[in-house]
Amino acid sequence: MTNQDLIEALRAADAVRFGEFELSHGGTSEYYVDKYLFETDPDCLAAIAEAFADRLAADDKLGGVALGGVPLAAATSVAAGVPYVIARKQRKDYGTANLVEGRLEDGEEVVVVEDIVTTGTSLVDAVEALRDAGATVERALVVVDREEGGRETVEDAGVEMESLVTASELLASQ
Repeated sequence: MTNQDLIEALRAADAVRFGEFELSHGGTSEYYVDKYLFETDPDCLAAIAEAFADRLAADDKLGGVALGGVPLAAATSVAAGVPYVIARKQRKDYGTANLVEGRLEDGEEVVVVEDIVTTGTSLVDAVEALRDAGATVERALVVVDREEGGRETVEDAGVEMESLVTASELLASQ
C-alpha cells in the first residue's frame, strides 16, 4: 500500500475537507481530516489496518488511544492477528476504573496507534497511561501527521512516531 493509495482512500471516504476549521487544541486550519469519516468507512479502515499491519511484527501488541485509536487498533488487530489494549483519556468512576482496558502484562511492549497527530498531547497522554500500567512503549503508528509539532512532542516522550501520511503529502495531492 503506497501513500498515494492511502490518500485516495481518505479522499474516497470524503474525510479531507477544505475551509476554515477550529481544531481541538484551539487553533484553526484551512483543512480538516475527519477521523470519524475515515474510521467508519470500511474500505478506508481496511486500507489503514493493512498499512499498519505491514509495519508490525507477529509478537507486537497494539494500544488504541480512546476514542479515535480504538477502531484502528481493532481493525489492525484482526488484520495482523495481534492483540490490543485500549488506553483511556481519563479513569471511569465505575467498574474496574482502569485507564488501560484489556490484557496487559507488566513490561509488555505496546505499539500505540492513533488517528491524527497535531500537537501530540493526547498520544503522549496515552503513552504515559500505558507506561503507568506497566507497558513498554517505544513506537507509535499514526494515520496523519499534521506536521504541527506533534512528532517532536511524541519523540521527546521517547517514542518513535511513524505516520502513514503527512499533511504535506495530503495537501500536495489535492
